Amino acid sequence: MNNDVELKLKMGKRIEEIRKNMRKTKEEFSKELGITPQYLGIVESGKSALSYSKLEKLCELSGLSADYIVFGREIELEEKVKKLLDEYTYGEIQEACEAIKQIAIFMKESKNKK
Repeated sequence: MNNDVELKLKMGKRIEEIRKNMRKTKEEFSKELGITPQYLGIVESGKSALSYSKLEKLCELSGLSADYIVFGREIELEEKVKKLLDEYTYGEIQEACEAIKQIAIFMKESKNKK
């Protein structure tokens, strides 16, 4: 599979995932983007891609970067995490980290049992 085709397929899947995470139907989402539901289906299946202006609109609607939508790279993640963590005390963050650690251990042990 050539790189452009693969890129469109992966991007389409991310766009579909974004739409579903936003709990939007194809009709609702396509209306917000200014495209038809049929074209959104074509984009989500990886047979076409959004124009730059529609990609920009998707970034605005979702709060995600174009880098993530197109390539799957979330370069703004660190900054977003810092902003979110500013709301919590050091102790609260430590408790959350411990909980995440326990979840990771559980997941690893579950995976090893399979």
